[in-house]
Amino acid sequence: MGNFVCMGAMLQCTFGMAPSTLTVIIPTRPKCGGCLMANITDYVPLVNIMTFGMCQSLSNPTVSAATSAAMGVLTPMPCIPVVSAPWSPGGQVKVGGSPALINNAKCMCSYGGQISVTNPSGSMSTQGK
Repeated sequence: MGNFVCMGAMLQCTFGMAPSTLTVIIPTRPKCGGCLMANITDYVPLVNIMTFGMCQSLSNPTVSAATSAAMGVLTPMPCIPVVSAPWSPGGQVKVGGSPALINNAKCMCSYGGQISVTNPSGSMSTQGK
């Protein structure tokens, strides 16, 4: 089980240096606690998932190049998330035709970071749904 995730939820990437927020861009979505509800398809980088400040993943070409230039000293570079698959798992309830985004869902950045919800914002329990 989990809680529904809504617009403004706080996100964190394992390789990011700052938290991020979730943006829901479809204004016709149902609301939970006054906030638009998210579903598993809200994973588009720089549309739904904003930057996490600086990236520390050596799989990120800019971090790798900067680290090489610094003679092996890890050199974080600006984060631009690269997410190509929906959040998983989704909730049992459908929101906008797809499973609701719940607070224990994760998605992966192509540079190896795991993105998770740290605060679902405006959450409502899915228990009994």
